[in-house]
This record gives sequence, structure tokens and C-alpha cells, in this order.
Amino acid sequence: MRKQDFQFQLPDELIACEPSDNRTGSRLMLLDPLENSIKDQRFHQLLDYLQPDDCLIFNNTRVIPARLNGTRESGGKVEILVERVIPETDGDYCIAQLKASNSPKPGTIIEVAHQFSLQVVGREKAFFRLKSLANQPLSELIEQFGSMPLPPYIKREAKDFDRQRYQTVYAQNAGAVAAPTAGLHFDAALMQQIQQKGIGIDFVTLHVGAGTFSPVRVEQIKDHEMHSEWFEVPQSVVDLVTKTRANGGRVIAVGTTSVRCLESASVTGELLATRGETDIFIYPGYQFQSVDALITNFHLSESTLMMLVCAFAGKDFMLEAYDHAIASEYRFFSYGDSMFIQNRLSRTG
Repeated sequence: MRKQDFQFQLPDELIACEPSDNRTGSRLMLLDPLENSIKDQRFHQLLDYLQPDDCLIFNNTRVIPARLNGTRESGGKVEILVERVIPETDGDYCIAQLKASNSPKPGTIIEVAHQFSLQVVGREKAFFRLKSLANQPLSELIEQFGSMPLPPYIKREAKDFDRQRYQTVYAQNAGAVAAPTAGLHFDAALMQQIQQKGIGIDFVTLHVGAGTFSPVRVEQIKDHEMHSEWFEVPQSVVDLVTKTRANGGRVIAVGTTSVRCLESASVTGELLATRGETDIFIYPGYQFQSVDALITNFHLSESTLMMLVCAFAGKDFMLEAYDHAIASEYRFFSYGDSMFIQNRLSRTG
């Protein structure tokens, strides 16, 4: 398959640059590929489509304020997007993308917010390795002086409210540089209502990297090289999924990151407690092992996430659903509206 097979045309005005007034106030498109059905609802109505034997699996990663503004000794400006922090015995390091007028060479010192310095010590492909020259832990400095790393299609500077709204209400484990955006639609009240209905809830972790926004540059999608991200599926999730399946309920992944966690932990054909790195690439032809339904936002044209949802629901059906969303003026991407998708091959629910 070619990347052009996953292309659609989106008017710029449908890109959501601000969040909805409240988390559950967004729209929800219900998609059932088995019935070839598309319905328009509101997100707060999600509870009506969940059954007591179902379970929801969330990604509890927490977005770090990973965007830093720095200055080289020459006076040149450098924008730093931290991918991950790596504590080592000789100090803290980070892997980061750098945006500057010219590529900083090893040995270059970058002063951040006039408070601390980072030194370029190496490079691997699009990422630079930086060493912190500060005595304070680098993770603390990033929390103090960084700003939220809004996606590149949101054409504005991060604001104070983004620290709260570009973060799920259940975020716990720090390490992501992009939000698992399907979870942004849940507030504390809805989470409580879900549990009161007897629906199981548990959490995986996948630290979303900056590579999530990297375009597919190859013609044939099978030639695309995925970025690697750290993930964990605990035994409690395995137990809940096993129980849900035994009771005839649906395993509902909240977000494509939760899908990638569950499927990465199912490569043997059995879901196992797992932690480590994953570069799983899901595109049409993939056989899902552990997910029966998916809650997700709308994704970029020709992106790997668009390919994932097409694998889940069928390419022609998903492109039809996107055409419907555009005609109906749904809001797209991180701060946009959402979909509830039944797996086209699922026999549960």
C-alpha cells in the first residue's frame, strides 16, 4: 500500500487550536464497520454505549513541558524539544530535537532561560544528545522552565491553561512530549460514572515521543521506519482483559497509544505483562489480538495513526467517515472531537 491511499483534504479552519469549553463537551462520532453505520453524538453520551462487562484501558503517561528556549554562546536562538531524560552516573542527559539557524556541533553550549546550560555531546539521526551542566535534576528544571509542547499544527504559543488542558485528568507517569489525546475528553465525573456502571478501568503507560508527528516519507508504507517509545502493560491490565474477554465484554482502548501498548504486549498471541521499547507499526492487514473497540481523535492525513485506524475499521469505511466528519465540520486533531470505533473483525459486544 502507498501512503497516498490514506490521504484526505482537510480545510485549515477545522483544525482545533483551542480546547472545548469543557472536556466532555466535544462531539463523538460512533462508527460500526460491521453495520456500515456512522452516527453523530456528544462525548458525554459515551456512557450510553458502554456495557457493564466492558473494560476501558487508558494511557496514564504525563506530558512534560518539554519545549525549552535556549541561546548559544554566539547569541543564536535554539528551540529545544526534549524527547526523554536519561539520568546517568556522570549527570543528567536528554535526547532532543533542536531547531536553530544551523545545526549545533558537539561541544556547543546552550543556555536555557538564563538559568542553566546544556551541552551538545552527540547526534543520532534527527535527535541530539545533550548533557545538563546544572547541579539540579534536569527533570525538575524542565518542569520549572519548559512550556507545553503543543503539536506543530497548533499555530500559537502554549498558554497557561495548556498545562492543564493538554493533559489527561488521570496523568501520572511523566515522560510524554505529546498528549494521548483521546483521553483529554474524560473528566473526573465521567470516570466515576463509568466505574459506577460496573465497567472495568485500568492503565497502561506509553510515553508518546515527538516522532508521533513525523510524516511518512516513503512511498510504500511497509518501508516506513517507526520511532521507538517506552511502554508498560502491568499484570493488572492482563488480568482485567482476561476477565473481560471471559465475560463476553469488549476491551476498549482509549487512544491509539493504548492500542499500541496492548498489541505490543500481545505479539506472542497472548497478552503478557510487558515493559520496554516498542516500534510496532499497525497498518491494514494487521490482525488485532487484544482490542475490540477504540476511542480516538481524528488523525493527520497519510499518518501512521490514520493507517492504524484504517487497519482497525477498514480503509474505505474510515475514509468515508472522515469525509462525513469534514462535511459535518467536526474539529480535528489534538484539541478536536473524537470517535468510538468498533473493530470490524470483532465478534464481541
